[in-house]
Amino acid sequence: MRCTVTETPRQGLRRNVKLGSLPIGFAGRGVAGWARRVAGADRHEIAAQIAARNADQLFAVLGELKGGAMKVGQLLSVYEALIPSELAEPYRQALIKLQAEAPAMPRSQVHRVLAEQLGADWPRRFAAFDDGNAHAASIGQVHRAVWHDGREVAVKLQYPGAEEALRADLRTLRRLARLIELIVPGADVRAVLSEITEGIGAETDYLAEADNQRSFASAWDADDRIRIPKVVASSPRVIVSEWLEGIPLSNFVREPARDDADQRIRDHIGEITAEFLVSSPSRVGLLHCDPHPGNFRLLPDGRIGVLDFGAVTALPGGFPRPLGLLVRAAMEGDKDLFLRCAREQGFIGRIDQVDADDAMGFLGAFTRIGREERFHFNRAFLQAEGARLLTFRGDFQTIRSLDLPPEYVMVVRTAGGWLGILGQIGCTVPARSLLHSWIPELTE
Repeated sequence: MRCTVTETPRQGLRRNVKLGSLPIGFAGRGVAGWARRVAGADRHEIAAQIAARNADQLFAVLGELKGGAMKVGQLLSVYEALIPSELAEPYRQALIKLQAEAPAMPRSQVHRVLAEQLGADWPRRFAAFDDGNAHAASIGQVHRAVWHDGREVAVKLQYPGAEEALRADLRTLRRLARLIELIVPGADVRAVLSEITEGIGAETDYLAEADNQRSFASAWDADDRIRIPKVVASSPRVIVSEWLEGIPLSNFVREPARDDADQRIRDHIGEITAEFLVSSPSRVGLLHCDPHPGNFRLLPDGRIGVLDFGAVTALPGGFPRPLGLLVRAAMEGDKDLFLRCAREQGFIGRIDQVDADDAMGFLGAFTRIGREERFHFNRAFLQAEGARLLTFRGDFQTIRSLDLPPEYVMVVRTAGGWLGILGQIGCTVPARSLLHSWIPELTE
């Protein structure tokens, strides 16, 4: 798909046709599968084949359309670990293609964007610039280059018309939310779409993103476990920052550990990324809210490199105290404290309408994470939790009464996203000590 400065009606129509093809394709394969079952074919084999083709079409369309479509696909990748093992592989392979095969902007357009954002003499800023081999992102792409002072840099360019295309995709995808939820069990697609819609301004404002990156880089400057690339130059649609050479965490998501040495690497990754997540509110007053494995790298020196600071939530007071109290109550199994804190912070309505056992039961095994000194995250754990949440049979009045305030939604969803990534990597993390180190309410 050729990107243009503004999307024409014909291009908008083509995008809608692509998205509209999803339900037609799914329905057609369902009818064909029913006919094969009538003819005596094995229903489990048919279901697996249909799931594979549906997954391939879903993520191929999302990846080709970029914008909001690709962004949704990346966020849905967290839910892949909740899918039953016999169906997970087709989704995993489709997601890999989604992240690796999105089409790039033509060279002439890349040069046009650079001239608009960095000035007509932009080539003089670089000692070298690689026009090809662009790394695709949801609303932009990254080129490798050498800055005029000899530093290797990453040049992140936003697709022209990205914000308009993003909003158009989200409007169309909202109509398909229920369908996608059937294809990716456990995913709350409508909530994901609402999140993206609310954050469009921040996602497309590269000046604000560059400021976020500078804040994180300053907080972790010279850190021996985390490295944040420093910003070299920025404009509304271009960010130039230090190049990070490393292995994307998505490589560790694709396959289980090969041996003990590989497992030690995964445990190392899990511990550092978990600490980065939990400590960020206290260290920098911000939370990185894009838990996508492609945004994190295992560097040659063992540090974890962090990229992409467009989706960030400000937490100037550190980890929210109300959430800290709820975490403490859940970890200690203190039902009275849990309900009292939830009521005081507006998480629930009348306490007499909420059953304490059901409320704690809804949290399930996730409350175990902070109780164990070393918690092992894996796909089996996530699949069990996914199945439990999908089939939860607690009192309906209790679940209907639970309501997370808007200011905490991103914090909770980011934490949930990281649980998914840690489970996909398969790692053991000193969860209890990490939580106690960075959430003051746990040690009061």
